[in-house]
Amino acid sequence: MPAEALAVEVAYALPDRQTVLQVVLPEGATIGQAIAASGMLARHPTVDLETCRVGIFGHLRNLADVVRDGDRVEIYRPLVVDPKERRRRRAQGD
Repeated sequence: MPAEALAVEVAYALPDRQTVLQVVLPEGATIGQAIAASGMLARHPTVDLETCRVGIFGHLRNLADVVRDGDRVEIYRPLVVDPKERRRRRAQGD
């Protein structure tokens, strides 16, 4: 791998499985470019980057943010239920 190349993982998780793809990108590549290069959107056509949030190692980021070597780019699904409301319902036995 050339010195200017970055190795990055792109991850997307569904309730029952997770897809993690490796990509090699040029220095200065963005999160959006990493996702595009990974082919993740072709594998998961329901992913809409207009509504899904993205991050690196669990920290929210923007599609235009630059990735670094070894980063794990994550695509987050929209929440169906607010986590606090879900815990409240579980506690009430619903």
